[in-house]
Amino acid sequence: MGVKSKGGFEANSRSTVTKRWTLLLCIGCFCVGMLFSDRMWNVPEAKDKTVARAMGVKDEKLKLVSEGCDPIGKDVKRELKDILGEVSRTHNAVQTLDKTISNLEMELAATRAAQESIVNGSPISGGLKIPETSGKRRYLMVVGINTAFSSIKRRDSVRATWMPQGEERKKLEEKKGIIMRFVIGHSATSGGLLDRVIEAEDRKHGDFLRLEHVEGYLELSAKTKTYFATASVLWDADFYVKVDDDVHVNIATLGATLARHRTKPRVYIGCMKSGLVLAHKGVRYHEPEYWKFGEEGNKYFRHATGQLYAISKDLASYISINQHVLHKYANEDVSLGSWFIGLDVEHVDDRSLCCGTADCEWKAQAGNVCVASFDWPCSGICRSVERMGDVHQRCGEGKNALWTAAS
Repeated sequence: MGVKSKGGFEANSRSTVTKRWTLLLCIGCFCVGMLFSDRMWNVPEAKDKTVARAMGVKDEKLKLVSEGCDPIGKDVKRELKDILGEVSRTHNAVQTLDKTISNLEMELAATRAAQESIVNGSPISGGLKIPETSGKRRYLMVVGINTAFSSIKRRDSVRATWMPQGEERKKLEEKKGIIMRFVIGHSATSGGLLDRVIEAEDRKHGDFLRLEHVEGYLELSAKTKTYFATASVLWDADFYVKVDDDVHVNIATLGATLARHRTKPRVYIGCMKSGLVLAHKGVRYHEPEYWKFGEEGNKYFRHATGQLYAISKDLASYISINQHVLHKYANEDVSLGSWFIGLDVEHVDDRSLCCGTADCEWKAQAGNVCVASFDWPCSGICRSVERMGDVHQRCGEGKNALWTAAS
């Protein structure tokens, strides 16, 4: 009995302990379950509220936009418009500043080149003096009339027709901003008879621009380069013109034609052509460096015919600055055209700069006055000394055209 009673006590004791631990375990599991359930249900609820709020705002925005009442959109558009306007103004200001800096750099470089040229004795002749008006007055154009020692009669025919003389020429410079000079260099024996004759003629008329250049037919490219370099240093002008002394020119019409291109920075104006490259020796206009232009029978690049052409200030300054490295071909008009290859230059093909003497009269009567007139077979007016007066009478713009033209 005793043993039996002891075994029953132990069984009861184990049962009591197991029930307690089971109760505690259940309570713990319940608490853990409650905690986990609370977290799992709270998070989705918060997310649902956020999503609902976002959807509500989006719906409200869509509603405002559909009704044309989106204040934020209007503000953004207004700010964007203001920003674009400011960017455009800034871009224009930068472009203006770049152009100003470019002009200043070009003028500075030209001045330095002029100083070096004077020190080295080229290209400005020692007898030349830079006018006091240089740097103070901006001229419309400088017209350089290419001439030779033997062309005194040609020069007189020009003076008697389209080139004003004496006080009229000075008035033309002061009132209209037009400089006109015969352009010539020196003889091979500087200071010789030919030079003294030109000096005497210059003392009488005062209408020469003497270059530090040795005259010669095969040196026309070098003369052209020296002319533009010298003229750009002596006179600050919008345009620099080269014309032959056997061509008839209407100066007022030339000025009006160039003035239309005054706002263009780099412009090259003339009668553009593209002639054959002549490889055979002994023919006129033979090109010794014909092989540079490709196979035989090829044509030159587009360039202005040599009787008359004009270039803007920036191009004349470019020639002045780079004159020592600009290549010279046999033909001066080809040389000039080659100097602008690869540059951002506008080529203007104006056929009024190359009228025939048979056409200029009826064109003038129709109100289309030609800038320049000559005969193509002669590369100038045939027998210009005898015929310049006749061409001027038939094709001229009128005596008062210069003074009635707008400045």
